Amino acid sequence: MAYICEHCEKGVQYGHNIRHKRGVAGGRWKRKAQKTPRVWLPNLHWARVVENGQVVRRRLCTKCLRRAERPQKKEEKGETHADARAS
Repeated sequence: MAYICEHCEKGVQYGHNIRHKRGVAGGRWKRKAQKTPRVWLPNLHWARVVENGQVVRRRLCTKCLRRAERPQKKEEKGETHADARAS
């Protein structure tokens, strides 16, 4: 499964980690610092979202998750939380 947000299409980014290590015996660098490959993944979560009047599950990044229109939870019949605290 691909690491892609289904709303904004944010995906995997590639880059390098740069080692900031001294050379042999703690002296100056004998050669250029090594660059090791690195991968950054988006922070994705499954969420229920209202889309065209229907509730669907989408894989969204956290930025889109905050902006998404979420379905309202149905109130249970009987006591509500406010009624339970009052008694």
